[in-house]
Amino acid sequence: MLSEEKNNRLTRVGPGTEMGEYLRRYWHPIAGESEFDDKAIKPIRILGEDLVLYKDLCGNYGLVDRRCPHRSADMSYGYVENNGIRCSYHGWQFDNSGQCVHQPFEEVCDPSARMRCNTRTNAYPVQAKAGLLWAYMGPAPAPQLPDWELFNYKNGFAQGVFAEIPCNWFQCQENSIDPVHFEWTHNNWTLRQQSDDTEGYVPTHKKLDFEEFDYGFTYKRLRGIETEDDIMWQVGRVTLWPNGFYLGHHFEWRVPIDDYHTLSVLWVFSRVPTEQEPYQQRRIPSWYGPIKDPISGRWITSHVANQDFVVWVGQGQITDRSRERLGQSDRGIVMMRRRFFEELDALRDNPAHQPKGLITDPALNHNVFLPSACRDELINGLPREELAAHPLLGPYLKDFFGQAGQPDDVREAYEEAVGQKMQGAKLFAVHGSGRK
Repeated sequence: MLSEEKNNRLTRVGPGTEMGEYLRRYWHPIAGESEFDDKAIKPIRILGEDLVLYKDLCGNYGLVDRRCPHRSADMSYGYVENNGIRCSYHGWQFDNSGQCVHQPFEEVCDPSARMRCNTRTNAYPVQAKAGLLWAYMGPAPAPQLPDWELFNYKNGFAQGVFAEIPCNWFQCQENSIDPVHFEWTHNNWTLRQQSDDTEGYVPTHKKLDFEEFDYGFTYKRLRGIETEDDIMWQVGRVTLWPNGFYLGHHFEWRVPIDDYHTLSVLWVFSRVPTEQEPYQQRRIPSWYGPIKDPISGRWITSHVANQDFVVWVGQGQITDRSRERLGQSDRGIVMMRRRFFEELDALRDNPAHQPKGLITDPALNHNVFLPSACRDELINGLPREELAAHPLLGPYLKDFFGQAGQPDDVREAYEEAVGQKMQGAKLFAVHGSGRK
């Protein structure tokens, strides 16, 4: 259990808060590149700040304060120029560094443009990588935007999937170091939705282990008759610091919108069968998935991420950790919380502290390795029959079960990539779903 004071340290993310200032030291995915195929401006809220993300006429991205510093007009109704964004109220223009570069009437009155030179708006760097747009909101100099190895794999189809979840980011991230939930939230719950048979449950967890490394934690587990030779014990999965999860073939990030809302970002790489090689994806699509059934109003529970959303939100907007009773399955959660408190203390005591897992040397930021239980298969590929039988990768060859709402055009592009139709199932059997 945690006191209210400690809980606030972990959950409050606005400007000036301990966690808010800490998380601003990292790059965060905030949108998909494909969102700007048919628009130039998107209002967003990240870490408690209302901002405008835009793509100017030269193809450069910017992220600026939503309120113009002139008279607080809404910049999401501005328009882009070759260099930056212009306010639609009085025409003040700002480049992607936040510097005002044009004040039409003011410069008529004062050709020396003293006021323009002294006018800035809040602005943050944006970079595109792997079909996602990333923002850095912390002090200069910015660290490297991690070039994770998975981003560079060949012969695969990637997609980014987003959802806005009405709860605090930290209870979402705690899910990333909670292996036992997979047994009940994803395996047994799915079985129960398919049948009222109460006799069979999937094999239970019998052993867990958690280890810290440079970029987060690994968790390892054994279930049923599995032995320590099993890949899920030898390699396991990665709780990616500070707000991610890496399962070998996909990433998940929990990006704080504010104290009470989280942007869920799912990035999935699906290797095509070797029969389909060579395959080169020209465009990485991104899309937003629904979280509630529009007819019943109930939460969607058919897909893996949606099942997680239900349990996260069910804990409350900010869960009250003073009333929890932690057990042996929560050892990873205790380790992660302790590490966050150590990091927050270190940054409080020394503003020059370099937070955990940052990459600052460009020479080290190429194909950055993370432990993966399916790395060899993703690099080298598998024939269709072997890929379909693979316990981790095979289910994606049948259907996209990651999150509900995949658009038809994305499904069709994926079907073309892998060379087969999806099955269109309503519920999915994923890794570990075999009954006892």
